Amino acid sequence: MYSSNSIFESIPEAPEDAVFGIQRQCSTDEHEMKLDLSVGAYRTEEGKPWILPVVKKAELKLMEIGLNHEYLPIEGNKRFSSLAANLILGDAFYNANTRRIVSVQALSGTGAVRLGAEFACKWFRNCVVYISNPTWVNHKNIFNTLGIKVRTYRYWNAKTFSINFEGMKQDLRDAPDGCLVVLHACAHNPTGTDPTQSQWVELSKIFKEKSHIPFFDSSYQGFATGDLDKDAFPIRYFASQGHEMFIAQSFAKNMGLYGERVGAFTAITTNARSFTAIKTQLCRLIRANYSNPPRFGAAVAEMVLGDPALFQEWKLCLKSMAERLQLLREKLYDTLILKKTPGDWSHILRQIGLFCYTGITAKQVEHLVTRFHIYLIPNGRISLAGLSAKTIPYLVDSLHAVIVEPS
Repeated sequence: MYSSNSIFESIPEAPEDAVFGIQRQCSTDEHEMKLDLSVGAYRTEEGKPWILPVVKKAELKLMEIGLNHEYLPIEGNKRFSSLAANLILGDAFYNANTRRIVSVQALSGTGAVRLGAEFACKWFRNCVVYISNPTWVNHKNIFNTLGIKVRTYRYWNAKTFSINFEGMKQDLRDAPDGCLVVLHACAHNPTGTDPTQSQWVELSKIFKEKSHIPFFDSSYQGFATGDLDKDAFPIRYFASQGHEMFIAQSFAKNMGLYGERVGAFTAITTNARSFTAIKTQLCRLIRANYSNPPRFGAAVAEMVLGDPALFQEWKLCLKSMAERLQLLREKLYDTLILKKTPGDWSHILRQIGLFCYTGITAKQVEHLVTRFHIYLIPNGRISLAGLSAKTIPYLVDSLHAVIVEPS
């Protein structure tokens, strides 16, 4: 017989994840006009997932070659992680510094951030992490789970719908020396607003003065603007200035490999003698977590990155996705202006990438969900990819209603 008392009785339920909870709620809604604007995944004009043609070609080539299902090494697909590091750092820097760049395959961007967080937790004494306010919700979860002290630096000015750059600089100057600072490489999530190149230069100087360690989260290279080099500017600049740093890369968005969990974690050291120590300690963490990463998605990414013809075709795919998102952004703005919806919506055009940080309140979001079956996260961020030319008027009509008639 089982005892009525359980060792699990005192464990409380965890709150539902914001994005996945909204997806679940939307999936059960049978309203014909429902919109899911929460998920960060590219969709076609018909609202369907898009498999990049270049990815299909790579998959077919892999099938012809015959991919086996043996274990990868602990560090994963070595050629893939090398190509990923080259992609983000650029040929010149990568080729000149191969013994200072340690790169391993990771479980997409989330797994790469987690791997870097665990490494910092283990080897950086009294590690303090600074994340932007606001930021991607999972950043705080990852570091909190490891018991790392998490603090925030100012990033967003809600009144001007722009970066609070002076506040950001002041907070980083006031932080203790040697903090790990999480930075969004491009298409800041959720605001879609990045520092300018000259502002990145200023930030680099502050990081030098304070001995801060940059931890770049790069989830949208090439997907943000359609230009792989432009989206990599802050990382390449910081690297050129001699910063030791971490980089988390995801190939979910820019290759559409969402469910394959394809990512890479890279550490850059100024001391080549540290290369082996960093590599072995990363492998030790990987071995204790999931032993080794999955094979197929990384093989697809390796082929696209390593085949000159496929690489050029991939760049065209990126340009196509980025341009469509920009057209949706412009259409949303134009429709709001035509509708004469109260407010200054020009910030929509200044933002880039997958998301639009609308600036509406949590209460207005609640009304969009309950009255109009439009699902988005409480901070007002919407995924442009969840829209189409046909559905934008419905969203604008609904936004107009909750702003003009809030009850």
